[in-house]
Amino acid sequence: MTVQHTIYIEASPDVVWEVTEDIEQWSAWTPTVTSVTRVGEGAFGVGSVARIKQPGQPEAEWTVTEFVPNERFAWVTRRPGMQMAAAHVLTPEGTGTMNLLQVEVTGILAVLLWPVLRVAVQRALTQENQGLKARCEAR
Repeated sequence: MTVQHTIYIEASPDVVWEVTEDIEQWSAWTPTVTSVTRVGEGAFGVGSVARIKQPGQPEAEWTVTEFVPNERFAWVTRRPGMQMAAAHVLTPEGTGTMNLLQVEVTGILAVLLWPVLRVAVQRALTQENQGLKARCEAR
């Protein structure tokens, strides 16, 4: 089961990528993230792990599974009965960037909770994209 949200940002893909990739600063521009802490050292890329705390949810570890600089990254987290895979995809458009946020939720718990989960995830993706847009356009 997949939910996605796309928004046009009047900023270059380089700017949008810089803000997107700086995951430890996400709590400064989106209300859906309380804190992000990188686990380990080195450049952010495939295999990187981050602990993300979101309002009303337990802290979750997200592991990067795909990483194409200035273009996209995807990561996954698991909870009992559920797996969530998220993607952040940037596409140049005119003088700006189309930003796609997507979350795929699988597992028995996801099936049981889908009516509520779908609404919550859609709201979160919309808020995240709006926060990203504001942050990037203010630069």
